[in-house]
Amino acid sequence: MISRRSVRIKVMQVLYSVETINDASDKKSPAKSLDRLLDNTKELMTYLLYFLTEVGRYAEVDAAYRASKNLLSSEDLNVNIKLAGNDIVWKILENTSFQSAIEKFKPALNEEGRELIKKTYQKLVATPEYQTYIGEDGRIKKNEISILEFIFSDLMFTDEDFLQFIDENFSSFRDDAEMLNKLITSVLHKPQSLNLSEALTKETQEYGDTLLKTVLDKKEYLSETIKPKLRNWDAERIAHVDMVLLEMGVAELLYFETIPPKVTINEYIDIAKEYSTEQSGHFVNGILDGIRKDLESSNKLHKIEFRK
Repeated sequence: MISRRSVRIKVMQVLYSVETINDASDKKSPAKSLDRLLDNTKELMTYLLYFLTEVGRYAEVDAAYRASKNLLSSEDLNVNIKLAGNDIVWKILENTSFQSAIEKFKPALNEEGRELIKKTYQKLVATPEYQTYIGEDGRIKKNEISILEFIFSDLMFTDEDFLQFIDENFSSFRDDAEMLNKLITSVLHKPQSLNLSEALTKETQEYGDTLLKTVLDKKEYLSETIKPKLRNWDAERIAHVDMVLLEMGVAELLYFETIPPKVTINEYIDIAKEYSTEQSGHFVNGILDGIRKDLESSNKLHKIEFRK
């Protein structure tokens, strides 16, 4: 579920920290630092699902609160709790991997979190989408899904207070937001596919661990491979993160035989564009493609079909 793109970014962050930031934990155990970053992504996904289900269940909280008032209005007596019984919400809540993740990460809501859930619910009930949802008889699967998609994409991910709250509490949010948006949307359509215990597959975990270890162990050779290609570039203007990405890219070209060169180069171009300078994509492309051609001409680039 967690993509290789996300893993590449986290490996980059650990390597950058090891080389440029005086962080004893990263220098002492970069593998543990990578695990910590990946765990943060799993925790964030758990929290986003938890928040979404809590908004769904808030209809019952609202109904109970209104019923406890001394002076009851007709609205207080007729709170619609259809959303609290949403089929998708309960498939998530009853999912054993979700329950295990809740037990592990314990996403207890502080006062700010509870207020954000209340605020999201109150914004929801004022929308025409919600009024249409509660006005329909029965439970139509596509509508059960669409109301949750609306809450997630149109209310949670467009609310500045919510985004700031998540950004302050989860260091991986900016890196993982797009990926998790897609993952959670997929879960809403196929809740039976939710398996947070395998949010990071064994294969992807091994890929990240191996990539990190390879760059660290082969750093001198990787640098020797890259340096001849830097002659036409101003060394002082090369961003350090670009050098880290080049080392990672060359490591993939040389030591990850099932990853096609084109995939490797395109991935690091995209990451460079997002995390470095405006010129970094062009720079990384030029260097990695030049190295690829040299490796091919000297018969040092050995790739195999993944299926084989």
